[in-house]
Amino acid sequence: MKRRAYRMNAGTIENLQFVTEDLPSPEAGEVQVEVRAIGLNFADLYTVWGMYKAAPTEDFIPGLEYAGVVSDVGEDVEQWRQGDRVMGITRFGAYVDRLNIDARYVTSIPQDWGFDEGAAFLVQALTAYYGLVELARTQPGENVLIHSAAGGVGIQANRIARRLGAWTIGSVGNEHKIEVLQREGYDRWIVRSERFREDLNKALDGRPLNVIMECIGGKILMDGFKTLAVQGRMVIYGNASFTTRGDKPNKLKMLWRYLRRPKIDPLKLPGNNKSVMGFNLIWLYPQVERFHGIVQALMEMQLPPPLVGEQYPFPDLADAIRKLQSGLTVGKVVVVVE
Repeated sequence: MKRRAYRMNAGTIENLQFVTEDLPSPEAGEVQVEVRAIGLNFADLYTVWGMYKAAPTEDFIPGLEYAGVVSDVGEDVEQWRQGDRVMGITRFGAYVDRLNIDARYVTSIPQDWGFDEGAAFLVQALTAYYGLVELARTQPGENVLIHSAAGGVGIQANRIARRLGAWTIGSVGNEHKIEVLQREGYDRWIVRSERFREDLNKALDGRPLNVIMECIGGKILMDGFKTLAVQGRMVIYGNASFTTRGDKPNKLKMLWRYLRRPKIDPLKLPGNNKSVMGFNLIWLYPQVERFHGIVQALMEMQLPPPLVGEQYPFPDLADAIRKLQSGLTVGKVVVVVE
């Protein structure tokens, strides 16, 4: 079996090479999936740059999530049949039109969802759920600040938080994204600026800030931490302030931002009675049973289909990454494979 794929040595987006290569039949316990759509994540950009610790750096295929049709099954696979519509996560290797994957890491696409929506769901919904439920233990009536609120994680975080009975504030970097926040039912919203802390307190209007889904970093992170109420929880899952423009990372600018990063003294946390937690979803991947439990809990919430904001054809995958990098997207960027 032949497949098309993007292989690379990490360092720059320009290193992505579109190749045709052999793909063996699935081994025992595996399924082969004919990929119809690929979901992009900010982790993909850092993987391509060679700045994602969990990722390989030489002769590898990037990509974390996909959706498609089961085209073949290996021995000992009973749950799946040829023709089943599935979505899945892989520990890299999704920038392909066909792949073999452990059958435990795929799940059915809801009947009324398209392949693009299937490829847009798992990574960002799992991130939002794990942060809000597993770590922050968000409770009914609590107040939650969600950064990058019009992005894939942000939209899912708002939907999940509201299902939990929380009140939400969304922050965005551009005014044109406010319309998305209104449609998604955020209670308040903020366009991030130098007045962020003042605007946040105005939006809270006397309410305590209980939970922050933090992915910005820099001064915004510190302003949020200072505003957290007693027993408040900050969950850090990204740092958009380190993202630079261009096909290669601007390491000098990144170093400057790193040296000026906010520093929270852990010895003061007990006195402040606040918590700061961080996680990377990739470390959940080997914990198969826990992975399945969270996916099941997500599906039981019956969340609406994810918002797909941008679609690119498979040959234009590099341009799709550049668009994601721009910070101007809403929802999910998806690459359609034909």
